[in-house]
Amino acid sequence: MKDPSQVIQDTTFRLLKKAATELPADVEAAIRAAHERETNETAKTQFAAILKNLEIASTGVPMCQDTGIMIFYVTVGDEFPYMREIEDALIAATKKATKEVPLRPNAVNPIVGGNSGDNTGRKIPWINWAVVPGDALEITAFPKGGGSENVSIVGMLKPGVGLTGVKKLVVDNAMDYMGKACSPNIIGVGIGGGADIAIKVAKQQLLRPLDDSHPDPYVAKIEKELEDAINAAKIGPMGLGGDTTVLGVKVDYAMRHPASLPVGVAVQCWASRRSKAIISKDLEVEYVTHPIQEDE
Repeated sequence: MKDPSQVIQDTTFRLLKKAATELPADVEAAIRAAHERETNETAKTQFAAILKNLEIASTGVPMCQDTGIMIFYVTVGDEFPYMREIEDALIAATKKATKEVPLRPNAVNPIVGGNSGDNTGRKIPWINWAVVPGDALEITAFPKGGGSENVSIVGMLKPGVGLTGVKKLVVDNAMDYMGKACSPNIIGVGIGGGADIAIKVAKQQLLRPLDDSHPDPYVAKIEKELEDAINAAKIGPMGLGGDTTVLGVKVDYAMRHPASLPVGVAVQCWASRRSKAIISKDLEVEYVTHPIQEDE
């Protein structure tokens, strides 16, 4: 009989290893396409370096020395029978991945200092929970790097500025940080809600495949406008100039208070680490973003 805690732990360990060493197929394809169409020779060299880096990472080493702070998105069916085992299994998997992948220890106490040494500690790994009808467990590992996180923002705009003000905030932020976030970037935008809701919605957009667009055509149009505007600035990979500054801009919204217009902007670097699996109530595992062999 399978041990549910062990299945969840082993699955999560594999997700963290894949997230650290192998880009999702849609992100790698976007980088290769950007490399092919790039007209700036300096930018083309930067893309070639990124692709060489991915080739080296495919041997099982992390694609970046910053392997991120551990974040999980967990969607669990209300009839999944092993809900109590999930959190402890995620923590155990994080400790194991830190030691065995290895991942850089990135959990630092902001009050008294000191690194926990295993990527765990108070409120880390951070788990975003969603309980839905059903009997399966979906886990997305999302190790988030610090450089791109440092240029993420929340803007509390006056409602009167409307969508013009929203777009200006997003573009101005990209112009401000230039190459500091290891471009080409992926940008998530959350409009509305409150300050906390806007940035949560924005970060969730970084989980979307690059080749999708928002189901609302009006929002999809905003995504394309923002992507085109930022790429037109020719900031390019690593901020050294070029045709591709962002691989995609993903937007979503929440209803807002009449007196405020919050906008969250979450920035991701080219090393867009995310890996997802689904575990059935019978503890069968489907790896969604990264095919995994039994011996991995």
